[in-house]
Amino acid sequence: MWGIDRLSAGELGNTRRRLRNSSVALLSQASAVDRHGRPVLDVLEELGVRPLRIFAGEHGFDGVAQAEEAVPTLDIPRGHPALGAREPRPGSLSSGANGLSAEASRAAFEAGALDTASGPPPNAPEEPAPEAEPRQPSLPPQIISLYGSDRESLSPKPEQLAGLDILLIDLMDVGSRYYTFVWTALLAARAAAQAGVHTLVLDRPNPISGDPNTVEGTPQAPGFTSFVGLESIPIRHAMTVGELLLHFMARDGHALGPDGAISIVAPRGWERLRTARAWARPFVAPSPNMPTVETALVYPGGCLIEGTNLSEGRGTTLPFQTVGAPFLDGAALARAMVDARLPGVMVRPQSFRPTFEKHAGQLCQGVVLHVTDPQLFRPVTTYLTLLHLARQQAPDSFEFLTRAYEFETTIPAFDLLTGSDAARKALLAGSSVDELVSTVVPVGEDWYEQLRNIEALVAKAHA
Repeated sequence: MWGIDRLSAGELGNTRRRLRNSSVALLSQASAVDRHGRPVLDVLEELGVRPLRIFAGEHGFDGVAQAEEAVPTLDIPRGHPALGAREPRPGSLSSGANGLSAEASRAAFEAGALDTASGPPPNAPEEPAPEAEPRQPSLPPQIISLYGSDRESLSPKPEQLAGLDILLIDLMDVGSRYYTFVWTALLAARAAAQAGVHTLVLDRPNPISGDPNTVEGTPQAPGFTSFVGLESIPIRHAMTVGELLLHFMARDGHALGPDGAISIVAPRGWERLRTARAWARPFVAPSPNMPTVETALVYPGGCLIEGTNLSEGRGTTLPFQTVGAPFLDGAALARAMVDARLPGVMVRPQSFRPTFEKHAGQLCQGVVLHVTDPQLFRPVTTYLTLLHLARQQAPDSFEFLTRAYEFETTIPAFDLLTGSDAARKALLAGSSVDELVSTVVPVGEDWYEQLRNIEALVAKAHA
């Protein structure tokens, strides 16, 4: 069971009671569903918890915005998909639980006049009586964007955290440092700690596994961190959102656990060596171009294509698995990839015409990659090999992206993704595949030490 399942399964009574008797904000997204497919807001509603505020990162709460598309903050009208099919309870939207009108209740809450933080301490014993109705006012929530048009939009503002007791985080990550959900969560948790708001993470497994043997991609060099890698970690890190947050919050000196800055409801029964293919539940797409588990498996390597003028398959039905350009010979590239004897992957030539993004409407030639063995497949090594062969085939047409990328204007996107300028320089210099791979792939022993210690951190932080 994942964190959200455990919360609703009856085993975390103190945590549920604390949530119902606290002022709660939710940082989540449409892919955060329980094992029955119910959205997180419906699960919280059933438990008597109505978030006063909702935060969402890149792609928006509904998960429909494209990569790097600024997401606006918006009020949620009745009937919005974020609220599901639920009708407001009597006295909730039209009048608060305190008997005030919605407008007056909101104003009183913002002014600090409503006592919403009362209730038993987090470790109080179970009560035999039925759990009480929530004491917080049910106000019309607003989806506050944490992915706007500038860096300042990426973190909650103090006034957005004012009056809150708990920041509840439930996000579906895909196991690569480029995917921005974990960095949104980290910025939010840091802002919450500074505001005296406790962070509670309903954690989910890493869909491409937590197997230490699959870790790949050198942590970024100094000066190359960004919103596609806010902290220096491997590209494929083998941790969950909750584990990464605990790692960085503990490193920053924050206390862990229900009485500290952050606590966690960890997945139970997750076999770290297995991918989402073994979950016995659907993989729910967290963003428009992350439709399947296989997409997530190739993404640690496939996202590197974003830093070049090759299409990474956006605008096709197989994003990140499909790579090509109008100036490539797809059949020759496929043969060269097969000759490279890359483990755990089948490569075939493909013609395609992207409907948007790079080379939109143009006929492209390239390849499609299919993962045949997730344990053997090494996405970063595989896609670096692809890039080497593509540039070798068309050196005069192959280019690196030079536009602003994820709020960075001075460092090329490829350097931000690989973590230094070494790989870009190696490609331009015509270095061998082995030399290119050696600039990006190796991971130091210190990260494996963090992986060995993560269970102790989770135990210390358990909600």
